[in-house]
Amino acid sequence: MSLNTEFRDAGRVKALLAAITPVADKVAARLGRPLQIMEVCGGHTHAIFRFGLHQLLPESIEFIHGPGCPVCVLPVEAVDQAVSLARRKNVILASFGDPLRVPGSRGSLLQAKAEGAGVKVLYSPFDALALAQNNPHKQVVFFAIGFDTTMPGIACSLLATDRAGITNLRFLCHHIRLMPTLTGLLEAGEIRLDGFVGPGHVSMVIGSRVYDPIASHYHKPLVIAGFEPVDFLQALYQLVRQLAEGRCAIENAYARVVKEAGNPAALKAIDRVFESGVDSHWRGLGTVPGSGVRVRDQYRHLDAAGLLETDVPVEADAGPAWCNAVLTGRIKPHQCPLFRRQCTPEHPAGALMVSSEGACAAYYQYRVGEVT
Repeated sequence: MSLNTEFRDAGRVKALLAAITPVADKVAARLGRPLQIMEVCGGHTHAIFRFGLHQLLPESIEFIHGPGCPVCVLPVEAVDQAVSLARRKNVILASFGDPLRVPGSRGSLLQAKAEGAGVKVLYSPFDALALAQNNPHKQVVFFAIGFDTTMPGIACSLLATDRAGITNLRFLCHHIRLMPTLTGLLEAGEIRLDGFVGPGHVSMVIGSRVYDPIASHYHKPLVIAGFEPVDFLQALYQLVRQLAEGRCAIENAYARVVKEAGNPAALKAIDRVFESGVDSHWRGLGTVPGSGVRVRDQYRHLDAAGLLETDVPVEADAGPAWCNAVLTGRIKPHQCPLFRRQCTPEHPAGALMVSSEGACAAYYQYRVGEVT
């Protein structure tokens, strides 16, 4: 199957829209309001607007943009730690591209780079090994962030560093686990949700079975979706059918990629390197019980936390409070008074305008002329 002939096929899209609309309209009429559907992943938010699905779907469906963008929830203290390390003369701070422009209380990594700090953009954490080997007199730090999706790559890179005996490479880890984040949102009860479109990439690692408490305990249906139009609409159809039938189950509409038990090798690598269940603070979400991880004692010599100064103050969330409201689905990006005014991709006020998966970036890029 090719993307253009199968998963972007106009006929399939029209058929799914024709199936979704009457079911969603009927449920919305029964509730007296639009269905509140959270697409957890920022990649889905961008897919909705990139392919114009929001213009094709009925008004009986309202999307609530979820917190599934790891750059967006990156806490200020994490950015401050990375900036502090990058500004040291003997340090090269390596990172994926997205975090560079996230504002902290002391500026961003991009600003630090412009001021002469040793900041490098890498496409893979494994590239950090070569960077360290080629710079033996420098301390290389890889700024490792992300949900469960990126954790296996970081874990394997850390293990490879240990096996190779590389002593000048460490990892500054700020990983967030998806399930505690979702349950934290549901426990807070600040937003009304009828169901979830589950993330494809994270689910590829953790599997579909892990979501069972969303249905059994919180009584919300969830359907895992891929990122092409047919993928997403198929998942949405299954979700609205559940709501129409009064069912509440976890379903997988991305079975060609996501398995019930996830990726056993990836999960084994995560468990070998990281200790889970750590209460962690995230931008916009506050402290989420059990959402973080820490490097296990066996590999603590590769943890860059040991390089941090103990007297570096921990800052509260920086940036406008509006960012927190968007992150938790309480408002849409265009309802923020800073959107397209004081907050643009060139001069972002918060991480949601910076990240390639940020909701504000999606609205800015794909909804030109639609919102003010």
